[in-house]
Order: sequence, then structure tokens, then C-alpha cells
Amino acid sequence: MARLVVDPVNRIEGHLRIEAQMDGGKISDAWSAGTMFRGIELILQGRDPREAWIWAQRICGVCTMVHALASVRAVENALDIEVPENARIVRDLIAGSQLVQDHVVHFYHLHALDWVDVTSALKADPAKTSSIAQSISNYEKSSASYFRGVQARVKGVVDSGQLSLFASGYWGHPAYQLPPEVNLLAVAHYLEALSWQKDFIRLHAALGGKNPHPQTFLVGGMTTSLDPNEPFAVINPDTITFLRDLVKQARKFVDQVYIPDVLAIAPLYKDWFSRGEGLGNFLSYGDYALGDPKDPNTFLFPRGVVLGRDLTKVLPVDAAKITEAVNHSWYEYSDGEANGKHPSKGETNPKYTGPKAPYDQLDVNGKYSWLKAPRYDGKPMEVGPLARMVVGYAAGQPEIKAAVNGLLKALNAPASVLFSTLGRIAARALETRIMAPHLETWVDQLDSNMAHGKVSIFNPIRWDPATWPKSAAGYGWHEAPRGSLGHWVEIEGRSIKNYQAVVPTTWNAGPRDASGQRGAYEASLLNTPVADPARPLEILRTIHSFDPCLACAVHVIDAGGREYTIPTRTNMGVPNAILVAH
Repeated sequence: MARLVVDPVNRIEGHLRIEAQMDGGKISDAWSAGTMFRGIELILQGRDPREAWIWAQRICGVCTMVHALASVRAVENALDIEVPENARIVRDLIAGSQLVQDHVVHFYHLHALDWVDVTSALKADPAKTSSIAQSISNYEKSSASYFRGVQARVKGVVDSGQLSLFASGYWGHPAYQLPPEVNLLAVAHYLEALSWQKDFIRLHAALGGKNPHPQTFLVGGMTTSLDPNEPFAVINPDTITFLRDLVKQARKFVDQVYIPDVLAIAPLYKDWFSRGEGLGNFLSYGDYALGDPKDPNTFLFPRGVVLGRDLTKVLPVDAAKITEAVNHSWYEYSDGEANGKHPSKGETNPKYTGPKAPYDQLDVNGKYSWLKAPRYDGKPMEVGPLARMVVGYAAGQPEIKAAVNGLLKALNAPASVLFSTLGRIAARALETRIMAPHLETWVDQLDSNMAHGKVSIFNPIRWDPATWPKSAAGYGWHEAPRGSLGHWVEIEGRSIKNYQAVVPTTWNAGPRDASGQRGAYEASLLNTPVADPARPLEILRTIHSFDPCLACAVHVIDAGGREYTIPTRTNMGVPNAILVAH
């Protein structure tokens, strides 16, 4: 047996290391290690709760505003603040557009190269690619001349010898199964998606002032003023027209490019509908109220827990059952590590005891990750698009039920295919299709409210700290593109006493707990065949299906006590993989 080390995992945000035990050409065990420490929670201590969201959204530069939203919700929950309807709609538009853009970017730019052999596209017949494209969609860019032009662009890059993002791909790997014509189709849409996502995310600039990190959030609402008669108002008739055009173009791209591509590629990789399952436990906090925002039963993405792949039962979510363990994490708790802590009482006390050299093996029997191990009622959970679709399907949410059943019919497959690597890809596509029409609805709601004089977007009831209690605590949840995100805040006096964020990738990528239970990444890799350990494409396929998002830089202290920074690496190339003797 040998230990396969993949470090860094490529095409993600942040730094992730995977170690996999190989036995008979398959993975018999696996360990997931976050190899960075940032300490945003420590930075927030002592600050004004009203500005927490500004700092919190710096947790990530890819997810952008999701931490801002969870943060303002946490403070509003602590101080018992209700936000006006317009604020909720604008927040949903910003968050929903983030989800749509993020899923498209993930499919084409972060995950597609695990399935698409770019160099094979040079062998394609553009006329056949055109025929395939027109058979699955009515997207206007489907002519043979269009694909011939794309092929010429790819050839130009290859002939130049400067392959950039494609330089170290596993081209020719035996696990690639698409015919050249489908590879050419996918490469063409890779390029189309680059242009589309750049234009679409201007919605954030219109409603948030900028992207990444929109600047218009506010505890109690938003700063985006509405006025049908004021040309300098953030939201006016011209803004509505601009937003409506953007969301219509988004829906078109999702329906005519993204969904057809998923349906064209997935059946050619049927083996992956039975690989990468993982835990079988799914958690969704729920989000996007379609009715009463206080009633989770009205949420577009329902709140619930599904255990053991049982689609006949959805359990309610009890916030008190969430804990984080650090038995295998480079942290310590002040009162010991036997039991996990609820995030409201969480601690961020770093204590690194890991490898001294980059490719030293992890001490997998001890501490081996900067990620904590979140648990729900003592159980590891998977969060993310698949969890949302599983919970929504089991709960009978009409839109989700119809979308999933339509997919299963198109694939001529049972619901069990959802619990897989390809199931995660399909779930992400489905919820993008579900979300896109709601963006149009929310723009229409803003337009109607403005036309009828309903322009309130900020509730100042608790803006003055003199109105706050001496102490308060609360939490804010959001279903971010990568899954269930929670922020917990404790306020004492007029400042933050404690702050904890439990992010989706912590749920999925976290290490073992005191009972030895694996996290979702670790469990999903078991029994995966690896054809060529020097090019572990199969590991990337499953890990990328979760859309990992760690963070952007590492702050550490060396043995001499000197602080220094390891700058961000450009993690877009293919990772180095090495075999270490067991």
C-alpha cells in the first residue's frame, strides 16, 4: 500500500491537501486537510457589531457577499431587528445572482477540465459538433463556422506553447471519455461562460456598489435607495430595466447552454453516478422566503435534515444540536477537547503541530487540519446544492420535486443516482435553473413596490447602541452556493465579545471527530478507483464536485516566534501528486 498526496488541490479557493491510502488500485482511506489559518473571528472581537459584516465578508473573495449576509442576519437576530421587504428582496437578488453566477463558473471553469479533454477538441469535426449542439439546444451560437473558429483559437494556443491554464492538464488520461466533438462543444461554452459571467455579475455593482464584496449591506436593511422619480437613486426605473435585462440573459444562458451541456456530458460518465457518495446525511438551513420570512415552510430551499439517504423523512433543524470538534484540528479548547462546542460558545485558539516540510505525511492519528469538525446531533453532514435538492425533494417542495423528477426521467435513472459525484453536478445545475426565474420575479416585485410608493429599505429601530441590551447573542444562516453557512455573534456592551463562523466547506472538508467519523470529503473518496496515481484525476472529480472554498492567505508563526505570510498561490494549474511509501 502507498499514500497518495495531492497538495495543493487545484482550481479551488484556498489551500487544500488530500491524502489517500491506495490499496489494489482503489482508495481505502482518505484524509482532508485545510492547510491554512486566517483567524477572521479573532479580528472581529471587540468591534462594533454594526460593522461586523464588512470584516466577515473578507473571509472569502470568491463567495463575496455570503458572509456579509449571514453576519447582518446574526446581528439582527441578536438585537431583534426586522428588515423591510425591499431590503429582503434586494438581499435575495444579490445572493441569488451570486448563486447562479457561482454555479456556472464552477461547472465550466473549475470542474469541466476534470471531464473535458481540451486537446481532444482539436480532432473534432466542427460540423458534427454543430449537429450535436443544435440537437440539444436552440442557442444561436451553434453553427459549424462558430465551432471551427473556436477550434482555431484552441489550436493557436496549443501551437504557441503557452498553454496558461491548460499547461499541465492530464490530457490523454484514460478516464476522459467524451468524443472530440463534445469536447469542442464544452471548450466553446467554457469561453462563452467567461464572457457571460463577467457581464451578469454587474448586477452586484448595480445593487451592491461593487463586486467582489458589495458595500450596501446594513444592519436593519440596505443602503440602496428606491425612488421612481429620482435619477440618482440606486434603484429607479432605469435600474429596473438594467436588472431585468441581466436576469433574462442569465435565464437564457442557464436554459440554453448550462443545462443542455450537463445533460449531454453526464450520460457519458455513467460510472460516476455510483461513485463519490460519501455520508448519506444531508443538512440544509433553508433560505429565500417566498412567503412569511419567519416561516421556513415558505422557503424556496427548505430547511431540514435527511439521514441515511432516507427520502421519506425530513427532520427539523435544531440549532442547539450543532457543534464543532477540534480533536483532529490544529486548535485547542480551553476546557479540553473531549466534546465539541456549540458555535455560540466556540473558540478559535490555534495550536499548530503539523508537518514541518510540505510533503511530510500528516499525523492522521493526531491533529492534521486547520478545519474544525462540525457535527449535527453528533453526526457528520454534507451541505451544498445536493443537500438542498435532497432535502427539498424529500420535503416535497414543488419546484425542486418537479426539477429532480424531470432530470431522473431524462437520465432514465432512479433517485439513488443523486447520491454521487455526478449527482452533485446535476443538483447544482438544477438549483441554478430553479433560481433563475425567481431573480426575474424579485426584480418585478421591486418595480411594483416602487410604483406603489413602498420604498422603505432600512429599519433604524436599533441603530443607536443606547437601545441595545447589556448583552445579546444571535445567529444568522444563509444557504450559500456551497452550502449551509452560519455566523454566531455574542454582544456585550457595545462590542463583539465572541464571533464564530461555520462555513460550508468546514462541514464538508472537516477532519475526523473524537469518534473517528470521517467528514464528507473523506467519506466520498472511499473505494474510488485511481487509474494513474501520478495523475489522480479521479480524486479531483469528486473533491471538485463539492466546489471547495477555503481561504486566500496563510498567517503562521515559525519556531522562532516570527510572524510571516505565505502569499496566495495561483491554484489554477494541475496539482503535484506524489506517492509516499506507507
